[in-house]
Amino acid sequence: MFQWVQRRVQAAYERLLRREISGAPTHVAVIQDGNRRYASKQGEDAPDGHRAGAQTTERVLNWCQDMGVEELTLYAFSTENFDRPDHENEALFDLLEEKLYDFGDDDRVHDGEVCIRAIGDREALPERVREAIDYAEGRTADYDSFTLNVALAYGGRNELLNATRDVASAVEDDELDPADIDVSEIENRLYDSPVRDVDLIIRTGGDERTSNFLPWHANGNEAAVFFCTPYWPEFSKVDFLRGIRTYESREESWRRAKAKRALALVRELGGVELEEARRIIDRFRGTLPEESNVEELGAEELGIEELDVEGERSSVE
Repeated sequence: MFQWVQRRVQAAYERLLRREISGAPTHVAVIQDGNRRYASKQGEDAPDGHRAGAQTTERVLNWCQDMGVEELTLYAFSTENFDRPDHENEALFDLLEEKLYDFGDDDRVHDGEVCIRAIGDREALPERVREAIDYAEGRTADYDSFTLNVALAYGGRNELLNATRDVASAVEDDELDPADIDVSEIENRLYDSPVRDVDLIIRTGGDERTSNFLPWHANGNEAAVFFCTPYWPEFSKVDFLRGIRTYESREESWRRAKAKRALALVRELGGVELEEARRIIDRFRGTLPEESNVEELGAEELGIEELDVEGERSSVE
């Protein structure tokens, strides 16, 4: 009886959250933490936790596609994970190999035109995992409706360090002029294919840190971050929707901050006519809160001059 009530409450909360959300981030990145702790809580071994977590991964992929997210990056195996016991890592490599082949053959992946890519130092991975990566990437390379990045043997600092070394070598070999080094030059050397800026990072398992994850694409974009306590196998659609709501709240805060800056700019342009101010504000139209426009704000709020009914300028004190 209790479980039935719990399911009904959760379903109702899902509907409520869904009504509160008007859109979705383009790129969501997930730190799938807590698989081993979940297994321990269940009295099971670490591989059992990873296998339960793999089922959550499949559900999250479906939720992202349903919500309109266009890119999902999963932090599946970090460079620090190599320090774990060999038997744990071997079991995880077995699971990764299995799931990559499964994804490469999954009808849902092909029907949804999901492009699968691995990011990280794949040469550090066992050969069998590299072959599975090649299989999944090869089978989905022509798709562009949705992108699934699997971060394997990944470390954000190593990522930036390798890109920096690549740039330095190109300069030393006279293949690159230092004056031409810009953001796009660095991004082109991070991965073979572009990765969108991250809009939202979700971390499960209770820890409140982003653990060296996508520093260029997340920190550089000042992504919203949602920390939650459930272990990854326990991560629910309610948790996912709460993460999306966190992103939307962050976006609304940014829009209001941009609107205030736009209004401050107009105030600094004291002496311009209302029509000119309107043109300036229109440039920020996409970032203003919905309830704000030039007509509603009025000349007094903007601190500018306005035309009276006879065409004479009247200064607002």
